Amino acid sequence: MLPLSNRRSVARSVLCAVTGALLLTVGTVPTARSADAAAEILPHRAIYKMSLQSARNSSKVSDVRGRMMFEWADACDGWTTEQRFQLRFAYTEGEEMTMNTNYTTWEAKDGLRYRFNVRKLINGEVDDDVRGEATLAKAGGTGSAHFTKPGEQDMALPEGTMFPTAHTLAILDHARAGERFFTRTIFDGADAEGPTEVSTVIGQGGPAKEGAEQPLLRDKTAWPVRMAFFPTQSEASQPEYEMSLRLLQNGVAESMQIDYGDFTVKAVLEKLEVLPKPGC
Repeated sequence: MLPLSNRRSVARSVLCAVTGALLLTVGTVPTARSADAAAEILPHRAIYKMSLQSARNSSKVSDVRGRMMFEWADACDGWTTEQRFQLRFAYTEGEEMTMNTNYTTWEAKDGLRYRFNVRKLINGEVDDDVRGEATLAKAGGTGSAHFTKPGEQDMALPEGTMFPTAHTLAILDHARAGERFFTRTIFDGADAEGPTEVSTVIGQGGPAKEGAEQPLLRDKTAWPVRMAFFPTQSEASQPEYEMSLRLLQNGVAESMQIDYGDFTVKAVLEKLEVLPKPGC
């Protein structure tokens, strides 16, 4: 079976890839650049086909299949996201595992408040049921998270912690400014293990590859982004996993690859539609 750490990282990495884990600017204080990035965000619903891209000879994973639905909506006072995905893992020993996850979040547009709720089933049985909220004292400051599920738990968040939507805006902010590298501490609430250090490298922007087939991507700039995820509680020099994606200026992820070391999962955009804007 897939190790528990990898099961958790699948849920966390997919969320981070699509929503990002964001910073609001180069430093830690929001600027007009951040507002520019937010103004271009397209509230949308995207469907991705997920499959195994590659596996090393030593990998116990022989196949991965599934789909993911991701929504990013404007809720006036904040951003909401909903992610639902179904994955089937096949193993060299002949066993199979199915994973069904529903992940919803709300994040204030100033990046200081965050609510999260994730429910994950493995082979039809509840594997994770996490709920809580988090706050930051100020942009770039310290904060705290309070979990109500799976049990009451309080967690201190270190100085500089950011929440996911803020980090996606930060990636776009850095990309537009031609700034290619930054590292931040991100709290996403994917599990009760605490924040993650994310190192991000942004490549040269270019046209969306699917612009001809997807009208909503036409004439949009896409940047190749590579992120490495390091648990803050670990002394390991190697990341827990890495992710590559093509992120468009409107916040749509055109494609992504999640590299766990011994196997890599890819997600390809199949369908994209606009969500209505709120009347606020």
